[in-house]
Amino acid sequence: MRELLVIGIGAGDPDQVTIQAVKAMNRADVFFVIGKGDEKQELVDLRTTILSEHMDRDYRIVDILDPPRDRTNVPSVRSAGSAQPDYGTVVDDWHDRRAQVFEEKFAAEDGVGAILVWGDPSLYDSTLRIVERVLARGNVVFDYTVIPGVTSIQSLAAQHRIVLNRIGEPVHVTTGRRLREGLPDGVGTAVVMLDAECSFTHVPDKDTEIWWGAYLGLPDEVLISGKLRAVEDEIVRVRAELRKRKGWIMDIYLIRR
Repeated sequence: MRELLVIGIGAGDPDQVTIQAVKAMNRADVFFVIGKGDEKQELVDLRTTILSEHMDRDYRIVDILDPPRDRTNVPSVRSAGSAQPDYGTVVDDWHDRRAQVFEEKFAAEDGVGAILVWGDPSLYDSTLRIVERVLARGNVVFDYTVIPGVTSIQSLAAQHRIVLNRIGEPVHVTTGRRLREGLPDGVGTAVVMLDAECSFTHVPDKDTEIWWGAYLGLPDEVLISGKLRAVEDEIVRVRAELRKRKGWIMDIYLIRR
């Protein structure tokens, strides 16, 4: 493979794919599609739907089965003196195994390859880290280009018709694990991603508001907003029901003191 295109395709709505992304897709000879098992087959199907809608040339698909991440013995909230492996160590091991799989697939191809990334490759996605790790191994050499996409943060704000920041104030982007440790001083607004444990239920401020969304841009999109204490139980219930029904969930929320 002489070149790799890492293409952001938005939060899920095929209409969010930019003109730049469509042009890049139509330069590719082969698309590397990363699967995460039967439960998330819908995500693979959505990628192939986007290709069917926007491609006007022949192309091939190479499936990559994502190696599972070790989710055992990893504390939800880090604690001093814990003998358990920390989150960073577990993710580093996972990335190393992913790089080995990617390297094998890249080495078997000629021409231009592409990876379609949900949202934008710069935000809570490991693809660019894996690509750099593959190149650092020195066994394959290629150029790569990054095409930005619409992020889930943008989609959340648009669907709720809100502005992310108050005038002159910062917006903090974090995870559920970090939210449980508390927001930094001076931060009144936070976007929270990767929260499998509904950490918003641990936010103490009684006047906090929340804007939550799941499956943004997809037909199953769900939005809930309001005073946190008034809607948190509903979000927990709806989230659990959706995950049980579909087998997977992608959600994000904004909280504001």
